[in-house]
Amino acid sequence: MTDLVKGKVYLVGAGPGDPKLITVRGLQCLEECDVVVYDRLASPRLLRYVKPGTERIYVGKLPDRHTMKQEEINQLLVDLALQGKIVTRLKGGDPTIFGRVGEEAELLYDNGIEFEIIPGITSAIAVPAYAGIPVTHRDFASSLSIITGHESPDKLDRSIHWDKVTNATGTLIFLMGVAKIGYIADQLMKHGKPPQTPVALVRWGTRVEQRTIVGTLETIEEIVKAANFQPPAVIVVGEVVLQREKLKWYEKKPLFGLRVLVTRARAQASELADQIETLGGEPCEFPVIETIEPSAPDVVEALREKLELAEQYNWLMFTSVNGVEYFFGWLCKFQIDIRRFFGAKIAAVGPKTAAALAARGLIAEELPLKFHAEGLLEQLRPQLKAGERVLLPRGDLAREVLPRELNALGLLATEIDVYETVLAEQQDELALEWILEKAIHMITFTSSSTVTNLLEVLRRKGITNPVEFLAGIPIASMGPITTKTVIAAGLKVTIEPEDSTLDGLLQAIVDYQQKQLAITVREEL
Repeated sequence: MTDLVKGKVYLVGAGPGDPKLITVRGLQCLEECDVVVYDRLASPRLLRYVKPGTERIYVGKLPDRHTMKQEEINQLLVDLALQGKIVTRLKGGDPTIFGRVGEEAELLYDNGIEFEIIPGITSAIAVPAYAGIPVTHRDFASSLSIITGHESPDKLDRSIHWDKVTNATGTLIFLMGVAKIGYIADQLMKHGKPPQTPVALVRWGTRVEQRTIVGTLETIEEIVKAANFQPPAVIVVGEVVLQREKLKWYEKKPLFGLRVLVTRARAQASELADQIETLGGEPCEFPVIETIEPSAPDVVEALREKLELAEQYNWLMFTSVNGVEYFFGWLCKFQIDIRRFFGAKIAAVGPKTAAALAARGLIAEELPLKFHAEGLLEQLRPQLKAGERVLLPRGDLAREVLPRELNALGLLATEIDVYETVLAEQQDELALEWILEKAIHMITFTSSSTVTNLLEVLRRKGITNPVEFLAGIPIASMGPITTKTVIAAGLKVTIEPEDSTLDGLLQAIVDYQQKQLAITVREEL
């Protein structure tokens, strides 16, 4: 009997929340693993780095299950490794700082399983930094202490030597101590800290929910109670807190505080999500569509036959980036040289589609002023001649406006479905949890199929009336065609850009958010 092949476990610190704070080594572990085990302390955006087919196990709370206990997680890691799998356990912050990594690693050791501990950026330094508070400063603090504040007062007194800790370093960082803030402040003052010592509490630091309150040791407990300030939060005690007014930078980003649901296909979502993130928002990627190649033999054969007529076409008209990508994929598959289309002019709807063509050395005719089929027809009408043959590489759900109008003008339009749009089967559980908790602040729709498919996915997830469930959440629609679908579904569109492009959509979202912020400021005055 052969020995069981054992896998390996990477115990990875994911950082405090912002997915860009994970280390390069941490990303490598995500890319290499067969299984990723994660909870809500790790950003769901990190899951985009796992390879296709990687098993995802969410150990946080779900509607039908409470949060998995630590002992169960420990055993899960062992069981997966004993199956011969490479496992990445994604943990918030740094796993060695109050992350219970020792318990997980010890059980792995006891079972003879190889493991690595990959450090992460701890919330103790990252969260204050995102609030504009450097934990050390040449003029105020040259050292710091990191202390747990999670225990009961009697346990705190046994584990913390207050007389030594209070004045041991310039900055004191307490993790998980919001509920004990009054006791912590009292102990620090009792052992020599001046009552006027600045204190800051930063909740959900590096995330869109980040919120900061500032006071002193003698006032902070009342400020916390008045603000109903809840955990999780990092407590910073020391003169470095005074730097916040000058150095707070994260909260000044235009989309700070906004979590945006991104519903487009996973392969396309990253561009929109990255820009939302750069602007200070938090993208919640929840792809409800995906694009695939047609597989039916009759469809594939029809594609080949129509592409083999390359020399006969006077126009190639592309209405999406997907159309471009899949068109060239089929040319490669059928070994059809693009130069055979030498007699065809090229048209594109929108700058992104034109850019996808330009990347392949093909320059489209001048772009329409309005980035949809009607705009393309309006722009090209003077150049179109009856009897010309037009090839339209599109998706199976494309509207019939373009071929219908071309045929009405006397041209011969040939449609080919180079890709199909289907309902995405896999969504992230944490993203679903945010939706169910109504922690989403805005929804983006970039096509009609994203609208209909989101409603269908939510029905499958147990929401019987998704239209009613989503009512009240601002909706940003890419353009008029998508807007019609949103309205027909019974929802209301809040934002629609003048230019039906990603850049136009993002600018419209920024403008809306800034107006909402101005309204809030006026109401608070």
